[in-house]
Amino acid sequence: MSIALVLAVIVVALVLFSIESIPLEFTSLTVVCLLALSGVLTPAQAFEGFSNDTVIFIFTLLAMTQGLASTGVVQMVGQRMAFFARFGHQAFVLAMMGVVAVFSAFISNTVTTAAFLPVAIGAAQRAKVPRSKVLLPLAYASMLGGTVLLFGTSTNLVVSAALVRQGMPGIGVTELAPVGVPVVVLGIGVVVLLGRWLLPSREGKPGTEGWALRDYLTEAVLPRDSRYVGKPLAEISEGLGLRVIGIVHEGKTRSAQPSYVLTGEERLLVEGKREDILRVKDLRGIELRPDVRLSDEELEAPESLLAEVSVPPGSPLVGRSLKETLFAERFGLVALALHRRPAIQRLTKLQLLGRSFRDHTLSTLPLAVGDVLLLRGPRQKVAELAPGTSLMVLEGHEYEPPRYAKALLAVIIFLGALGAGSVGLLPLSVAGLAGMLAMIATGCVDARTAFRVDWRVVLLIGAMMALGLAMEVSGAGKFVGDHVARLGTYGGPRAVLALLMVLTIVLSAPMSNQAAALVVLPVALNAATQLGVDVRPFAMGVTLAASCSFITPLEPSCVLVYGPGHYRFTDFFRLGTPLTAVLVVFLVVAVPWVWPFAGP
Repeated sequence: MSIALVLAVIVVALVLFSIESIPLEFTSLTVVCLLALSGVLTPAQAFEGFSNDTVIFIFTLLAMTQGLASTGVVQMVGQRMAFFARFGHQAFVLAMMGVVAVFSAFISNTVTTAAFLPVAIGAAQRAKVPRSKVLLPLAYASMLGGTVLLFGTSTNLVVSAALVRQGMPGIGVTELAPVGVPVVVLGIGVVVLLGRWLLPSREGKPGTEGWALRDYLTEAVLPRDSRYVGKPLAEISEGLGLRVIGIVHEGKTRSAQPSYVLTGEERLLVEGKREDILRVKDLRGIELRPDVRLSDEELEAPESLLAEVSVPPGSPLVGRSLKETLFAERFGLVALALHRRPAIQRLTKLQLLGRSFRDHTLSTLPLAVGDVLLLRGPRQKVAELAPGTSLMVLEGHEYEPPRYAKALLAVIIFLGALGAGSVGLLPLSVAGLAGMLAMIATGCVDARTAFRVDWRVVLLIGAMMALGLAMEVSGAGKFVGDHVARLGTYGGPRAVLALLMVLTIVLSAPMSNQAAALVVLPVALNAATQLGVDVRPFAMGVTLAASCSFITPLEPSCVLVYGPGHYRFTDFFRLGTPLTAVLVVFLVVAVPWVWPFAGP
């Protein structure tokens, strides 16, 4: 009965993780709650993962990487990297992926991608190369770099902690490198060779001045005294070239017929490019409707400017609306329009027109990771967004200079904390905490920025550790492992290893890399036991496979480049499929060679 309950919880988790509208942290805590309510785990066991040393270390590691970003360590290297843009597209992509992979071996994938994103966009413009040819390789390189060292990604740390909990040696700091380094080289080679043909070439029109040609959604209100009252909608839509896709009047939705006579107090849902939105703003008799407006003097002041910003993973705005967060008062900026991924944008149109779920306005829509906002306001207020913790500025202003004077100190503290924890001078959690506090105390990063980590990752890891423990104590891991091990009769341990790695990659799409690794790990350990071989190659295979899922844009690094690169879902499938297939074939051969099935 316990086995069936645990497997049912896994199915529920898979479904919830795959539904974008349900927050990741909600699903994580739901897993813990179900395991405790079902009696599979005691309350103490269910919450044990949240007090794990590795979870604490991951939190401090994320905080310390904020210090490296704030002091400009990543940016300085990125500026040097832009030099290669003068040698052409292929040379720049190769150099960029190499540098990003090196950084990602030490720093989290998401932070690395976010730090290099503005540099990659600028270098692509100087080289006159479509950013769609550059940004996806950037995201993939950050994911590949996580396979080299223990600290490259939280997945490695989580699996290492799970192995220690079961009485096995954890993953060494450089233990993954003999396979991880060839994975990076092979992955970069595949992307550089195939990217020329498989990556899209979507360029902006002349005169866009580097702005992305996204379709934005915005709302315009027609006051009762508007000069358009009594006139047909065609004078606004067709006459001015605006795309009005719907009208809401007195709570009722009407189709945007050109012959519709405007009476005042209508809410117009407008979709268009940046120029379309600005045209609406400048029209007399029509007003854009952000949550709270700044004064016209502030908006039209010489220092006022426009900026495109993206909602990054871990932002406190995720799941909250502009109205709920008092956006204008908090940031001193006005949100003029919103862009979302095509599938979500279609649903958003229905929500704004009152045809799906409940009625929404632009100011009451919950924001999601990857959303792009078009903002207008004082230059100083836009510059204050530069740390990128709540909103990441894509373009439209010159960033405030990082704390370069503290760069060397930040590197010393970071490496010192990792070194002290790696060689056993201090427990990992204590070393990480000391490093984080040292960065704050020395001014490398302010406390507010340091503590704005992606708490969803911390909750997810704690919840998945509970699920892994449940698979162990209930016997579910042994049950599934017994069935998977039967493949050994036909293809031997290598066939079982290949199946487990493919299973990890498939699960990492809806569940995230860490969750997939923790779910498959107990299955892999039990399969190895049933086959009578060493468990190490199976554990290492699952760990490495979790970082080699490139088929969907659901990885946070891919989410960051999705909008700025003008990508579609199929773009990731087109290049990610052959890349994933090549790496899986390599891992099936290399993992047993480095970690033999017969053991040391």
